[in-house]
Amino acid sequence: MESDGDAVFFARVCIIDTNRERLAIHGGPRTLDGEPPHWPPIDDDVRRALADAWADGSWGRYHGQHVERLAAELAALHGVEHVLPVCSGTFAVELALRGLKIGAGDEVLLAGYDFPGNFRAVEAVQARPVLVDVEADGCLIDGERLAAAVGPRTRAVIVSHLHGMLVDMPRVMDVARGLHLAVVEDACQTPGATIAGRAAGSWGDVGVLSFGGSKLLTSGRGGAVLTADAEIHQRCKVFCHRGNHAFPLSELQAAVLVPQLARLAERNQRRSVAVERLRAATADLPALRPLLNRTASATPTYYKAAWQYVPNEAGDTSIDEFVAALAAEGAPLDRGFRGFAGRGQRRCRKSGTLDHSRRAADSTILLHHPILLEPARQIDLLARAMAKVAAAFAQHGR
Repeated sequence: MESDGDAVFFARVCIIDTNRERLAIHGGPRTLDGEPPHWPPIDDDVRRALADAWADGSWGRYHGQHVERLAAELAALHGVEHVLPVCSGTFAVELALRGLKIGAGDEVLLAGYDFPGNFRAVEAVQARPVLVDVEADGCLIDGERLAAAVGPRTRAVIVSHLHGMLVDMPRVMDVARGLHLAVVEDACQTPGATIAGRAAGSWGDVGVLSFGGSKLLTSGRGGAVLTADAEIHQRCKVFCHRGNHAFPLSELQAAVLVPQLARLAERNQRRSVAVERLRAATADLPALRPLLNRTASATPTYYKAAWQYVPNEAGDTSIDEFVAALAAEGAPLDRGFRGFAGRGQRRCRKSGTLDHSRRAADSTILLHHPILLEPARQIDLLARAMAKVAAAFAQHGR
């Protein structure tokens, strides 16, 4: 494997070359050939789990060993006593709020830049979202702004780890406790990440995971609610019970998640190495600033890796044009979330002007994770594609 120093040299050579090379979107050669990496990957352990579930008939049962085993292994990984697997990560956020007895007339704080489903989960329990700005140089809720956002009806806060960045949970938990707020910790993008020696998802009163089709742990759909509080867990179970579990993760879904969980740490490490290689190779590019985890004593994981786009360093090219050029090169990069800063007062209350949330929505570019398990040469080609596009727009503008 080439060193990080080789990767940096490779990218710098690419920048020189790309000054003379036509972009693929303008008819030039595509940098990354072939189809995008397959996700979920071809995995013999998953194949065996499917075959075993077929052979013993557990794939078609209401109750069996697979969901119980998955719940037990997730509980051990996160150091919590109670895990309830459910139909999706989005529903898991709603269920977490219900487990905390959040309902009509209550307010829930969340970042002005976040996954759209979290806003809708607050509405689903008939509570009112209250938007809090993100940090000045990132995409995460700013814990220092929580106190100013609290009103007499504010009961909880949703805290999301996003794009390879982790919230400073020890600090946020201290602030939340002082404000008498319950904490829902959204770890859907960060399975296996740690903060101050504890798993992401284990710090809040309730943690949430997702097993959606694009996630690092995938069963096509699915999620889980994590908590150390038996009463919260029981309220979640009672809400789901409609003669049986009405919002379940199936036995077959759980069966394919167990072998993925066994490989999670190894794959997370490979993804981290690839991200560091890519960042080293693209550190000096115009128009792209890497967004880095700044929480101390934390080990992030990479469902997405993020850059801030700086249009005035790319001939004032719009972010959509820039992303389209990257896509034409075969680079799996796209825009971030739209955020909530533009939503009206009928749907939410806003704390402050949300300037940083607007910036995050307008300027975040995200790398999707499957390429991070590819050989180093593919990471270098990705760096070349980013260099090619950045250099072309920086030199020629539109």
